[in-house]
Amino acid sequence: RARLSLTPSRCSGVGLALCRRLLEEDGRIHLCIACRNEQKSEATRELLLAAYPAAQVSTVDVDLGNLASVLRAARELRCRFQRLDFVYLNAGIMPNPHVNFKALWHGLLTGKLLHMLTTAEGIMTQTDRLNGDGLQEVFATNLFGHFMLVRQLQSLLCGQEKPSRLIWTSSSNARESAFSLSDYQHAKGQESYSSSKYATDLTSVVLNRKFNGQGLYSSVVCPGLVMSNMTYGILPVFLWKLLMPIMWLIRFFAKTYTLTPYNGAEAHVWLFKQKPEYLDALVKYHSCTTGLGRCYVEPRKMDVDEDIAEKLYQKLLDLEEQTLEKYHDLLD
Repeated sequence: RARLSLTPSRCSGVGLALCRRLLEEDGRIHLCIACRNEQKSEATRELLLAAYPAAQVSTVDVDLGNLASVLRAARELRCRFQRLDFVYLNAGIMPNPHVNFKALWHGLLTGKLLHMLTTAEGIMTQTDRLNGDGLQEVFATNLFGHFMLVRQLQSLLCGQEKPSRLIWTSSSNARESAFSLSDYQHAKGQESYSSSKYATDLTSVVLNRKFNGQGLYSSVVCPGLVMSNMTYGILPVFLWKLLMPIMWLIRFFAKTYTLTPYNGAEAHVWLFKQKPEYLDALVKYHSCTTGLGRCYVEPRKMDVDEDIAEKLYQKLLDLEEQTLEKYHDLLD
């Protein structure tokens, strides 16, 4: 059985923890790690094999922010595998994050601080830029690169003997207020991360409508607040060291403060063990941790407009068509 796990570009954080936990759950799987850095992906493979010597672990090079790289990786995967049971869509970036300390102070005065700390609503902004394909970098990496990969791997995912699964890493920061259909790449705003994650939720909903009948099921998860390379980029390291005792205390009141990558992967692993036919396509599965460190999964209904989801999906298909015309030489 082949199961593909797409990990973040640094092959670390929740992605690495997920690989370890999947091998703990089922040592018979073939785990394929997808990273943009060949040396780091190979180092991750060796790390996993050192802990699980009998495991089947392979790698594939892919930069989700580079569409030519996505098409090349998909072509390679079609050659190497006959089917894929699980695809974990976990790569993501948050470039140039900024914290609005004035908003934090206002949240403290108005009693909304805990909500803001658990969703980053109103306190996190990013400065995005165009990538080499002329797309907004966050949109391309967090959503469209994944979408293109899924579309290119349809033959390995649909019409198989057993259901196949897509599991997207979303966020509690995915908010409708940050997303605009007329600016779905979020070129004009400062909350590109939130916009891309809300677009991820919308896309998953439509994928279920289109492909459940062909045996492909899509789910979204939120790992909670995990201390990872992305998180450490928000504030200077010395500030995080000062804040960590407070973070552990907050977890008694904010269950989504999972803090460790192992805890953050809880919902990903939980979905690995579920029958997809019984899951709700409009639910996001949140990794949670109690103040004393017990991990569990909490399903929460997503705030998505299904009509907007359909319209976004069509825009993604139009963009896909333009991409395939541009890179027709990379197609079979």
